[in-house]
Amino acid sequence: MDKKSLLQWYLDAGVDEAIGNEPVQYFSMHAPVSSEVGAITSINTVPVASAHTSSLGTYAPPSPSSTPLHHTPSAAVAMARSLADGARTLEELEETVRAFDGCVIKKTASKTVFSDGNPKARVMIIGEAPGAQEDKEGIPFCGASGQLLDRMFAAIGLSRKNDVYISNSVFWRPPGNRTPNPEESAICLPFVEKHIALIKPALLVLCGGSATTSLLNKDASISRLRGKTYDYTNSYIDSPIKTVVMYHPAYLLRQPGHKRLAWNDLLLVENVLKGLSS
Repeated sequence: MDKKSLLQWYLDAGVDEAIGNEPVQYFSMHAPVSSEVGAITSINTVPVASAHTSSLGTYAPPSPSSTPLHHTPSAAVAMARSLADGARTLEELEETVRAFDGCVIKKTASKTVFSDGNPKARVMIIGEAPGAQEDKEGIPFCGASGQLLDRMFAAIGLSRKNDVYISNSVFWRPPGNRTPNPEESAICLPFVEKHIALIKPALLVLCGGSATTSLLNKDASISRLRGKTYDYTNSYIDSPIKTVVMYHPAYLLRQPGHKRLAWNDLLLVENVLKGLSS
């Protein structure tokens, strides 16, 4: 195989960025296990922010050794749940997510992409996963799909700066911009649930299939789920949050004929907000 064909093969396989001098098969690596308590020890470390004091007391972000990269999915989910339980503020949650090494896609990503927008907004938008541009800048929805998202919500009088808060169902870019797999979504889910509880939006907007499946636990296509409102709840919130499902802007860029359906969904968002205000 010539070099050009080999490069094309890598691109088709989703390898579109080199982050090291030598290839490493992370999926075949295993962390040592303590024989005393069965604890799993991390094989790498990452910088962690120092402890700080909030209104609820002193908070120390988890040490890297407490958030291992290579272990079973069930152990990673349990670790994420424990860490999410302990985060009492939005700042603490962000520090915890940035320190967490339990999701393997973090190793191939450049940045942790946590959020953007106004944390006090009435609308919280959750997409699927960071793309290439988001991975470079560390900001969700900052590429072409983000520009479309901003225009869409501007059409009903909502701006990213003042009226919406944005995040994703996973915090790191999957290789090749692929869709997050169920394991990756499950590991990030406790953090996403706590994220929603700390923001306390009046309305939750889910963009894309993986975000919808992860949070609503409904195994159906967006075309079947859109156009309705849902009551979202999780273990961290006291009362259900009105929720609307929409096509992801990246999908609309590929399928512009569905933009008319997206407009109907935006009108639904507008009407739900009016109803919540009355």
